Amino acid sequence: MENKEEIIKVLIDKINNANDLKTLNDLKVEYMGKKGIITELQSKIKDIPNEQKKEYGMNVNEIKNAFETNYATKETELKTAELNKKLESEKIDVTLPSKRIRKGSKHPMTRIREEMEDLFVSMGYEVYDGPEIETDENCFQKLNLPLGHPARDAQDTFYLENEYEAFLLRSQTSTGQVRVMEANKEKGPIRVVCPGKVYRRDDDATHSHQFMQMEGLVIDENVSMADLKGTLELFSKKLLGDKTEVRFRPSFFPFTEPSVEVDVSCFKCGGKGCPLCKQTGWIEVLGAGMVHPNVLRMCGYDPEKYQGFAFGTGLDRFAMFKYGITDIRTIYGNDLRFLNQFDRKDD
Repeated sequence: MENKEEIIKVLIDKINNANDLKTLNDLKVEYMGKKGIITELQSKIKDIPNEQKKEYGMNVNEIKNAFETNYATKETELKTAELNKKLESEKIDVTLPSKRIRKGSKHPMTRIREEMEDLFVSMGYEVYDGPEIETDENCFQKLNLPLGHPARDAQDTFYLENEYEAFLLRSQTSTGQVRVMEANKEKGPIRVVCPGKVYRRDDDATHSHQFMQMEGLVIDENVSMADLKGTLELFSKKLLGDKTEVRFRPSFFPFTEPSVEVDVSCFKCGGKGCPLCKQTGWIEVLGAGMVHPNVLRMCGYDPEKYQGFAFGTGLDRFAMFKYGITDIRTIYGNDLRFLNQFDRKDD
């Protein structure tokens, strides 16, 4: 070990002269690897006479400590330099003008649905979103439209197999009302709205084979047509304006009795008459009525104790009214030129 000082001087010089991490790592292999200089010095201790082993071991440790200390210092220096170089080359000039990031916007149907849901939730209703594939029993039979009923023809339903087989694409979200009534094991009061997609064999400027409905159901003791009218008046005024008036006309629906068509005063002309309302001053917006006793009975309710009202409207129709859309097919066309018009906040 007469060359201890020389060995330390040489290794320090080599470490200081290393210009990159690869060169530095090669020095680690040269000195600390399996066949490295320091490793070989450590392996020779077994051949050293006993009286010299202590001094020899101390000298080898001094060489090893010198290498590790200088190596760690140089490694930190090179890593810092490399990081600073990378940061310098990848830095961003925040003063440059940014590129415009294209962003999406809510679909008009989403806007209408959320607005209606928020309104009814504020009135104490729950929101139920049922399945779009339904049974004939839920879609027709439990809504007082038995097999062979002529009103089925007006639905133009998409059956998944032959007509009257097990499954079909629901033609109305009233199926959600059936499910809610059946799920209510205690057969107590219900206040729910059921939004979602429905499917019928229609396709023109004002009808689509797929469209969206929202139907509402209230069941309780002592429910009357007055409750229904008050609910729909509030609903119409919130969506179409405080000056909106509501008119009931007698109609027929198998699942309600009595049944009504509901008109609102034309929000464009104020009831004076215009092309939108076909010079009548009124626009039909939904159907409603008192829940038929047969429907209550088939869903487990006692019609002698409970009454209820139901209503249903097309979300597409309200979207067309509110946003001035003239062709329902554009709503589902996914044309960005059309959808970009709704990249704004509602007034």
